[in-house]
Amino acid sequence: MKVCVAEKPSVAKEIAEIVGAKSRHDGYYEGNGYQVTWTFGHLCTLKEPHEYTDLWKQWTLRSLPMIPPRFGIKLISDRGIEKQFGIIESLMAKADAVINCGDAGQEGELIQRWVMQKAACKCPVYRLWISSLTEESIREGFQNLKPQSEFDSLYYAGLSRAIGDWLLGMNATRLYTLKYGQNRQVLSIGRVQTPTLALIVNRQLEIEHFVPQPYWELKTVYRDTTFSVTKGRFQTEEEGKEFLQKIEGFPFTVTDVTTKQGKEAPPRLFDLTSLQVECNKKFSYSAENTLKIIQSLYEKKVTTYPRVDTTFLSDDIYPKVPGILAALTDYQTLTAPFKTGKIPKSKKVFDNAKVTDHHAIIPTNVKAVNLTAEERKVYDLVARRFIAAFYPDCLIANTTVMGDVNQIEFKATGKQILSPGWRTVFGKEEESGDENESTLPAFTKGESGPHTPALAEKWTQPPKPYTEATLLRAMETAGKMVDDEELRDALKENGIGRPSTRAAIIETLFKRHYIRKERKNLIATQTGIELIGTIRDELLKSAELTGIWENKLRKIERNEYRAADFLEELKKMVSEIVLHVLSDNSGRITAAEPQPEAPKKKAAKPATATRPRKKKAAKNADSTPTAEASDAPTPPPTEKQPLVCPLCHSGEVIQGKTAYGCSRWREGCTFRLPFDQPGIPLDEATLRQRIQNYTPHSNTNQNE
Repeated sequence: MKVCVAEKPSVAKEIAEIVGAKSRHDGYYEGNGYQVTWTFGHLCTLKEPHEYTDLWKQWTLRSLPMIPPRFGIKLISDRGIEKQFGIIESLMAKADAVINCGDAGQEGELIQRWVMQKAACKCPVYRLWISSLTEESIREGFQNLKPQSEFDSLYYAGLSRAIGDWLLGMNATRLYTLKYGQNRQVLSIGRVQTPTLALIVNRQLEIEHFVPQPYWELKTVYRDTTFSVTKGRFQTEEEGKEFLQKIEGFPFTVTDVTTKQGKEAPPRLFDLTSLQVECNKKFSYSAENTLKIIQSLYEKKVTTYPRVDTTFLSDDIYPKVPGILAALTDYQTLTAPFKTGKIPKSKKVFDNAKVTDHHAIIPTNVKAVNLTAEERKVYDLVARRFIAAFYPDCLIANTTVMGDVNQIEFKATGKQILSPGWRTVFGKEEESGDENESTLPAFTKGESGPHTPALAEKWTQPPKPYTEATLLRAMETAGKMVDDEELRDALKENGIGRPSTRAAIIETLFKRHYIRKERKNLIATQTGIELIGTIRDELLKSAELTGIWENKLRKIERNEYRAADFLEELKKMVSEIVLHVLSDNSGRITAAEPQPEAPKKKAAKPATATRPRKKKAAKNADSTPTAEASDAPTPPPTEKQPLVCPLCHSGEVIQGKTAYGCSRWREGCTFRLPFDQPGIPLDEATLRQRIQNYTPHSNTNQNE
């Protein structure tokens, strides 16, 4: 019997239908020589510190650094998980072979490997590796099963990431909480979240410390066209007025007209980060929400695997393009040119060297039906970007007009679209362009006439706060903001986080009350600012250095770097950080306040640096009361403050007949706090304490 293990029930059902396992049992399908079962995300996780030794049960400085001689995994304590694992374990014990049908990525590989290790799987294991959940793709994947050993490096990279996050997250969080925390505030430190927070804090400090400087611009209007003086900005008004006086009363003469024709290639296909950026710009969707939507589209079989960091397709996709275009029935007008002519194959779209595990996000040959409004918007972006990739370049004419007024040189530029090419796919949205793309009137060299000059005072502007879109780009390129796609590709190797984890990292910063949102801008709280200011070690907060670690993890995937070396480096770094912090005498960090602007909480992964529940104060000299509280409690509000919902952070706590709930329950918030006794509400102090210590069940790793 062959046992297939999928990552979720819905995928298991699809696989079961295709392999002929028609009979449904408790926790698995069976038939045609197959048993198809499933996990539901993480069933196993790394052990907590106290599970290695009793010495690590209590949060004390003297117990740091915590470095287990050998890391172990455990089954997550949950009745449903324990039952499903028991089913998987019994099936594997009798199996002739196991087929790992987990999500085709680093995290999916880690999830399944841990389950197999915990179940003591002894039989041969094969890997199903697919980029979409269409029937065609699944059948093709089963015809090309690979030995699991071919994916060992992927597993080692995932394991190194998990252990590295444990080492840094567990140790640094305890260290900084004990050393600098107050009011029972947990100071969460992570390999990725801390440098991400540092990006936001540093940008905010740049803005706060920015001192505007005046400057003056000299422009003149000739034939309804604005020309700028080529000298540039004037630093003093006197200098600007001197030039203004030189040109007043003199005619404007066109000295040169240059038109150069050029081409603009279609925009790249989407990887996950560029899709999240586009959705944030166009629809104000959070990175997390975009990931959920594109994951749903993937599970509905209408788009390919979403957690990708490439914008290219492999050559084997090219023969499938006509079928995909034919399935885009809602875009028949746009796909019509491809029904008769040959579909172009450009190196800017198809490049095997730029594709590793998965290709860019594209539609599949399954027609998109029964989509929600949000799914339809995201699908439309993916579909149009895919169609545009096969359209011709946009032909443009860039015109530069030079002018002279009493020997003072002026310049104007404009762009004219000669043939829209791929812009046709996007309609007026892409045709409009920015102010520099306006078409200039026809000028003739030597013509002359009156003009209207003006000197305007301007002020230098501070950098803009990060939005989720610009922060995602900064994470992708380790803090270097670049627009050029080729340069951005080169910097991706040293980006911080992975496409699949960046959204969760941003949500963790909200959850920890390190940042809040003002409209679309991400603003660091006082706690976030003080935390970054307290961290002296650049290794913890430098986006560039963290990007180097990420690059090493990618090299582990490619068998170019040893996982053992990466972990030894991290162990050494953690030990050095502990030593540096213990010798520091800085003050405490302001406790965080819950922010109503923060978005809905994300479920948390298992191996989180959680605090023990409240116990009696330790008598050890290196232990403080801050080490005794539950995970990230917040101070109770004063009498004048509303009771903010601890789950969604947007609504207010309201009283019902038998329990307290959230004022936004109609909008989906599920917060509920029952009375101790039916019909008898809690007293004010108890209610505030319960809300302060409220901790929902969570399954997402926040140690990064």
